[in-house]
This record gives sequence, structure tokens and C-alpha cells, in this order.
Amino acid sequence: MARVLRMPGISADATEAVLSEWLVEDSGDFGPADPIATVETEKAAVDVEADAAGRVLKTLVLPGAQVLVGDPIAILGEPGEEVADLDALLTSLGVAAVTDAIIPERRDVPSDPGSGAPLAERPDLGGRAGPLADPEQSSPVNGRVFSSPLARRLAKDAGLAIDGVKGTGPRGRILRRDVDKALAGRQSPRTPTSDEQAPKRPSTPVAASRGYRDIPHSRIRLATARRLTESKQQAPHFYLRATVRAEALLALRAEVNGDPSTHISVNDLVVKAVGAAHRREPEMNVIWTPDAIRQYDAVDIAVAVATDRGLMTPVVRDVGSLSVTALSVAIGAVAQRARDGKLKQDDLEGGTIAVTNLGMYGVEEFAAIINPPMAAILAVGAVRDEPVVENGAVVAGKVMTVTLSVDHRPVDGVLAARWLAVLAELLEHPVRLLA
Repeated sequence: MARVLRMPGISADATEAVLSEWLVEDSGDFGPADPIATVETEKAAVDVEADAAGRVLKTLVLPGAQVLVGDPIAILGEPGEEVADLDALLTSLGVAAVTDAIIPERRDVPSDPGSGAPLAERPDLGGRAGPLADPEQSSPVNGRVFSSPLARRLAKDAGLAIDGVKGTGPRGRILRRDVDKALAGRQSPRTPTSDEQAPKRPSTPVAASRGYRDIPHSRIRLATARRLTESKQQAPHFYLRATVRAEALLALRAEVNGDPSTHISVNDLVVKAVGAAHRREPEMNVIWTPDAIRQYDAVDIAVAVATDRGLMTPVVRDVGSLSVTALSVAIGAVAQRARDGKLKQDDLEGGTIAVTNLGMYGVEEFAAIINPPMAAILAVGAVRDEPVVENGAVVAGKVMTVTLSVDHRPVDGVLAARWLAVLAELLEHPVRLLA
């Protein structure tokens, strides 16, 4: 039976997304959990996966279009399904006919530099100019090479000329897989010509008296700026700090890593300890909503990951049920997907607390801003050598400072202090994390 595929809500606050590319074309079959399309938000590029096997009967949105969450983007059917009268089917599903297909207006409409007119018209729109040039154009039009936004971004990040990539999309359109293949096959950097070695004139105007350059905001950085500004304005932050002895934590890490097949980090152990502290103090496993304090059963924790496009906070599920080694693998997997721009929708949703670690950069302590709608974030500093008092004597010790930022609406000071004391105990006696 035919059904409508709608633009999913990639994250809780997303109202629109860019349909980056179709991974399955019209009349193409797909299996359960196969990616059908790639969409981009301010946070990430995410594959839209099928919940069951089927066939793409008709795509309704061109690659590159900006689409509101919930709007139709394609018509799906059963595997091998054929439709004799597509217009009648669209009408029965309450979707516009093919001649009025849903083509949201795009902000960067390609146009002829000389006339300002669109580069191409869509035949299926009755000759009217569409918001995008024909994605199935096999050769450049007015010097433009047709490629998906994600493919262009990946090529630019890798220093790869997009016009040198062979496209395998409809009629030669360059897709993400084409860029990945070109990068995999690139043996060594091309030797620049004498012209390329000459200094280039900067693309951004530079002031005569004071040099500078403007770096355009990425979607992720804009989203981060907006959300964290809202967080500081709307969530009343308070901060608690604890300094813990780290000798036992380092010893446990060294012992676990004695197995050549295993590698865990101090951060993995901290995330595990946060999960255990949430299970011991379940009132911390909450978020604030307009109508209630929502308390969760499973402990989902976000982990801050630095990427080329900005800071990402993918979520690791049910941390309390994972062993330390399994947790390390899970953290590594979501972190790599974040760096590769391949996070899934589920990776970005949920979580009541985040862990951010700048200790690996030598930062001794810092306070972080809560990532809404989470109720807290733990900032982890570096393990450092300091004199400590032990049995009345001053000795050399290894210590680590953690700072908890808390939203005072769902969590009060006493609860947060109790939770931090539990965390400190677990970090100083980490063998309890293995129980």
C-alpha cells in the first residue's frame, strides 16, 4: 500500500531541514533500515532510514530544497509495486499532483550571473521556473556542476575540486558517495602549478589598516550559538565543584588496558560513573518541561565531540546497562559518526546530562553551559600532580577537578550536592563501576 514519506524531525527544536540527496531514486527498491535520503539540519547530516522494505514510487522534493518538518517528500510503496495512475494516487493520499509537486523555495537559487534568471526550468512544473536547476543535468550549465550540498561541503573540506569528481547520481549528479570514492582513490596531493603557487588574492576584502577575514557560520555553529544563548537566558544555572583523587582511576584504566584488545579512556570511566550516579540518585535523571519535571528510567548521556563543523553532543543510550568496555565502544562509535557527519536522528535526541572533557587539552577546570533540554552538564578537567594531605602528612597526589552546571528549575542545590558526592566517591573507588 502506498504511503507518504514526510520530512522527519531530526532534533527536538528543528522546524525545517535540507533534503541533501536521494539515496534511492524513483522506482528504486529498498530494504528494512536502508537509508532512503540524506537530510541536513543546523546540527548534522542524517540518513533517513526505512522502517520496512519498499519502493520509492515518486520523489516530491529536489535535492537541495529546504523543507518544513512534516511536509511530504516522497511516496513509498511495497517492494516491486507499480502504479498506473500516479496523479490519482497522489490525490487519494492528499498530496499535490505531479504538476504541482512540493518544491519548497530554496534560499540559494542558482541563476545566470548575467541575467539573474534561474538556470533551468522544470518540465513537470508546466514550464515554470523551479527553485533548483535540473538535478539530472549531465553537464555543467553556465559553468555550474550539479552536486548535492553535502557532496560540495565534503569536497571543500577535503580540498577536492568538485568539478573533478565523476557523478553517479541521476544523469551525472555528484553525490556524497562519489566524493567518498574520489577521496579514497586519491593517492597523493596534486603538485600545484606555477600559477597556483603564486599568492592568491583573498576572496574576502581585507582592511588596509588591520588585516582580518570573515569565516561564514556553519549551520552547527549557528545552532550551538542560539541554543546556548537561550540556555543561559532561560535556565537558571548554578555550579558545584569537586576535586577528586585520581590514582585509583588511572590504575583501573591501566589494568583494563593491559588486554591488547581493549582500550578505554579516563573519559569513558567518567561517563560510566555519571551513569552510576544517576542510578543512585534517580531524581537527577530529569529534564524540565513547561508542564512537569520529566523523570526517565534509563540513563542516556550526551558526550561532547569537537568536529570540523562545530561542537556536537551525540547521546549514548542506557549507559547504566553497559560494561565499561562496551561503553567505550559506544562512545567511540557516536563520536566517529559525529566527526564524519553521519549521525542518525536517534543519536541527537534525549539525554538528561552531558559530559564535556577539556582535560585532554590541559585545562584544569572550567564551567560549561547546559545543553537544553538537559538538566545538567559535567565539565571534566585534567588529571594533574598536586600536594595533598594524607593521614596528616602532605604527599604528592594526582587530582582531577569536575564542575557540575545545573538547571535550578528541575534540580535543587541539595540534590545536586548529593549527586556530586556520589560521583566523587565512584571516581575515587572506580572498581565499584565494574559491579
